[in-house]
Amino acid sequence: MTNAAHPAVDVRRAEDRFKTEISWLDSKHSFSFGHHHDPANTHHGLLLVNNDDIVLPGTGFDTHPHRDMEIVTWVLQGSLVHQDSEGNTGVIYPGLAQRMSAGTGILHSEKNDAWRQGVGDVHEEPVRFIQMWVLPDERGIDPGYEQLEISDDRLREGLVPVATGMDRHVDEAAIRIKNRFATLHAARMEAGDLVSVPEAPFNHVFVARGDIDLEGAGRLAEGDAVRLTGVDGQRITAHDDAEILIWEMHAGAA
Repeated sequence: MTNAAHPAVDVRRAEDRFKTEISWLDSKHSFSFGHHHDPANTHHGLLLVNNDDIVLPGTGFDTHPHRDMEIVTWVLQGSLVHQDSEGNTGVIYPGLAQRMSAGTGILHSEKNDAWRQGVGDVHEEPVRFIQMWVLPDERGIDPGYEQLEISDDRLREGLVPVATGMDRHVDEAAIRIKNRFATLHAARMEAGDLVSVPEAPFNHVFVARGDIDLEGAGRLAEGDAVRLTGVDGQRITAHDDAEILIWEMHAGAA
């Protein structure tokens, strides 16, 4: 793992993301993913994947493998059913933080079909979720799974540690990841609300919903992201109802 280099504010617009569009999936990739590959856009800090996915009802990702990755899923609309080869099953919905540690290897599926699990009625609502992958501290750990709900009231109090492996946030965060250098924060904001970017060598600010203003970067709309290197503390101001996700990272991928 590496430390931050020269200070930089790198704005990435929503419309410039890689896109995968098939009959049941509308997926937008902030970094190289699948057959989309740009050697100059593979990660920021420890964050390798930031996918913005919309999945139609009754469909989803069939069983597929992962290995040596910490995968955090944050649902913005609808519900997503997780099932894996370790016997874990869960229905993820807005405000429920979920982490899967792939470790030595795990198979899982993700589908928009909660009614097939006996949760609610058949629906026609798509699910929209952000899936984020960060490197673990070490390879070859045992696979694992964790989920925990965060109340709407808490998410409106400012930045909330959602997932962390850092000692400084471990008592506040909803779930744990196997990386002691990274924390995912979330906030739901109303017009005029203010939060500040955490102090860290690397930060990744993603606008999941709404419009915000980031000091030093300007106006950001839904789907926009900013990669901050050696720059922190900037104020974020909401222009309307907004939801933001920030990865605070104290190391980078080698």
